Amino acid sequence: MLDHPFFAMMGLRLPIAQHTEVEHDALMRYAKSARVAVEIGVAEGASAAGIREAMPGDGTLYLIDPFHLSRIPALNFVKRAAHRTVRSTGGAKAVWIEAFSTDAVRSWNIPFNFLLIDGDHREEGVEKDWLQWSRHADAGAVIAFHDARVFPSGWPTAEYGPVRFVNRYFRQGLAVPWRIIEEVHSLVFVSRRNES
Repeated sequence: MLDHPFFAMMGLRLPIAQHTEVEHDALMRYAKSARVAVEIGVAEGASAAGIREAMPGDGTLYLIDPFHLSRIPALNFVKRAAHRTVRSTGGAKAVWIEAFSTDAVRSWNIPFNFLLIDGDHREEGVEKDWLQWSRHADAGAVIAFHDARVFPSGWPTAEYGPVRFVNRYFRQGLAVPWRIIEEVHSLVFVSRRNES
């Protein structure tokens, strides 16, 4: 019963993180040097809070989610829980964009350093986010795909859309000059930059 987002909105429980602690640490590590970061798919805001906290204080985190799954849109407990969670952390400025990522990108003109793709989990949705958003990445940007890798005791399967897209696009070398730089549980990080 406590897993209803109402309880997170009221501060009676922590937000339900849809990632592991190891993934959280990896997201924060890559966000640490990002002046502009974007998260597609916010849910209750656990990863957004970590990214915001890790970013430089003069950075900006853009949070993109339509929050369209609420049965009672006027109350939208998930959205309210996310706002509460993100507000609870210090750090970078948070800018909310309540839209589907494919709509938000239409007027987007800001180069970013870090992007977390965790929205539409259909293979074609992940591909569309990649194609539309990666063109706005600065030269050293890192892009993370969540739920994109099968790992021991994990939840993703080979049929997950993000897994299928990453396997097809990055593991088969179709994304040159982009390449995988790190994999942490279900997260796959890609970049054009050289990693030692």
